Amino acid sequence: MKSDKLKRLKSAGWKVGNPADFLQLSEEESKLVAIKWSLMSAVKKSRIKRNISQMDLAMRMKSSQSRIAKIEAGDSSISLDLILRALIATGASTKDIQAAFTAKEPKAIL
Repeated sequence: MKSDKLKRLKSAGWKVGNPADFLQLSEEESKLVAIKWSLMSAVKKSRIKRNISQMDLAMRMKSSQSRIAKIEAGDSSISLDLILRALIATGASTKDIQAAFTAKEPKAIL
């Protein structure tokens, strides 16, 4: 965010921080959320990169299209195991998966 916009928002009474600040997460919880967010994002990127529809991915996983949509939308009911299974089912390489684990945390929010 540009510094002039940040100053205007703060002077108007807005608070700026990251998701961990907003949700009052511990360091461990924050890391888990960041990893989960990164992996879910990687599923969608990998699926689109390989021109796979949500329905096709669901069929590969013996699951449903709505479950794939929940993975990509960040639904809290989705387990890390399922996210990783989806990422692998897209054909993501070990390198792609490692990159998802090392991705940066989400940026600041208002």
